[in-house]
Amino acid sequence: MGFYSEYLEKHLNFGQITKERKKQLKQISQIRDGRDILVYASDLTKGNAPISIDYSDLLPFQDQLANLKGKSIDVILETPGGFAEVVEDLVKLVRNRYEKVGIIVPGYAKSAGTIFAMAGDEILMGPMSALGPIDAQILTNNKRFSAEAFLEGLEKIKEEVIKEGKLNPAYIPILQNISPGEIQHCENAQTFSKKLVTEWLSEYKFKYWDKHHSTGKSVTKEEKKKRATRIATTLCRQSEWLTHGRSIKIDDFKKMRLKITDFSARKDLNESILRYYTLLRMSFDTNIYKIFETVESQIYRFAVAPGQRPLGGKPENVAEIDFECPKCKERYLIQANLEKNISLREDRVPYPINDDVFKCPNCGVESNVSNIRLQIEAQSGKKIVK
Repeated sequence: MGFYSEYLEKHLNFGQITKERKKQLKQISQIRDGRDILVYASDLTKGNAPISIDYSDLLPFQDQLANLKGKSIDVILETPGGFAEVVEDLVKLVRNRYEKVGIIVPGYAKSAGTIFAMAGDEILMGPMSALGPIDAQILTNNKRFSAEAFLEGLEKIKEEVIKEGKLNPAYIPILQNISPGEIQHCENAQTFSKKLVTEWLSEYKFKYWDKHHSTGKSVTKEEKKKRATRIATTLCRQSEWLTHGRSIKIDDFKKMRLKITDFSARKDLNESILRYYTLLRMSFDTNIYKIFETVESQIYRFAVAPGQRPLGGKPENVAEIDFECPKCKERYLIQANLEKNISLREDRVPYPINDDVFKCPNCGVESNVSNIRLQIEAQSGKKIVK
């Protein structure tokens, strides 16, 4: 039986999932010689929420990092990407504290997440793991496109003009909408991505690469820089991968001559990482879209979904939830008390404090509302009580 099926059969509530998630984080730390563990994870399926790496991540990331006191660290990444400038700041926060840094990618760390991964002394992936191309993505006039593809397109137009001796009239309206600033922005974005990866691979990933396996000769700084530049260029080449969402796997990195640690080769580590990742994905089956956490602490970010918004009442002692039954569509106001000895108001139903399962009085269907409880308690700083 797979881990996902195992956990589903146990019918774990959110509190139990969290407890088991922390248990697996601790197990990963122990297997990895007691390293600190820091998780930065986004739910890649919640595209309507701000799941990308952005400037608002700096504070919670630093907050969780401040809870750690070890000498080496593993960062678990799950992200669709985001701002490379923010990744640079996040990496500085980690690197200013730790000499040894491992990057664990159980699932996906695409785009700027891949840039982040290149800052590790060690990159750990499994058969299901994937990084991605780092070609900069530009947003202009509500359209997102690859900076390299844009520049390549301009270069092809230039080559055609030189060859034919004239400009094809079909290109005129396209070129009229492009400013020199946009061209420079694309060039700068591509250069920045390559620069970060080249510097981090040279300084961190190749730190302990001292000898050539084939000749036994010492590796020079120039050789490290050359290898790093070649890898960065390949990762940044849109024409190599064709789409920005392409998955780059362990075998792809072998061809680039970049060493990746396959965590599936070690049974105990593989089980703990996959169990943690399964529980992480189950934790995202709520309105949580980002998790920053360590073994002992965590910060959640929530997306408020329709039918799950706190209503009315005094926020210091009562939360009321507008809930719609998923089957019969009957609506109820659920009263969640944040202090004891508060009477149930008229036309309200009590929050199911014992098991977090709300049974519709109309049709009898049961709904797990632990995600709503989590949101209320996180936002109010209080526990729901009887």
